[in-house]
Amino acid sequence: MDRRRVWWVAGAGVVLLAVAVVLAVMVPGREPERLPVRAREYTDVRVCLLTDEQGVASAQAAPVWGGMQDASAATKAQVSFLSVMGPGTVANAQSYANTLVQRKCSMVLGAGGLPGQALRAIAGANPKVRFVVVGEGASASNVTAVQSSGDVRGSVAKIVLDGGKA
Repeated sequence: MDRRRVWWVAGAGVVLLAVAVVLAVMVPGREPERLPVRAREYTDVRVCLLTDEQGVASAQAAPVWGGMQDASAATKAQVSFLSVMGPGTVANAQSYANTLVQRKCSMVLGAGGLPGQALRAIAGANPKVRFVVVGEGASASNVTAVQSSGDVRGSVAKIVLDGGKA
């Protein structure tokens, strides 16, 4: 077989294959198979958690994070957390708390002493944000206190579901 003939046969094969693919895609009445959507669609509600350096693995933050996730599963609210890094001062923790407010979190929760103190310190300047402190003091105008004894996970889930009201 001569080389020109091989090229003609190969070219014709490529053209036939391309035509077959185009016809298979354009056959009327046949929709391409679609995979189910696996991405979760969230609402515009953002609920954020401020933790100490241990993050959501700490004994204080784990049940709070679990309650937030339970509420998110029921409401499709977006939940996230931010850990305070660096010096263990209220001033340092306040900068992290303010970051959550700037991220447009409609509710900010604090688990433990330092995060709770930071949230209380910025609550007055952010009256439109709901703050929830776990294990830290009493409730105030836009601050809800949750006692660290008892069912913290269930209490947090209920508060998040209720929009921050205890």
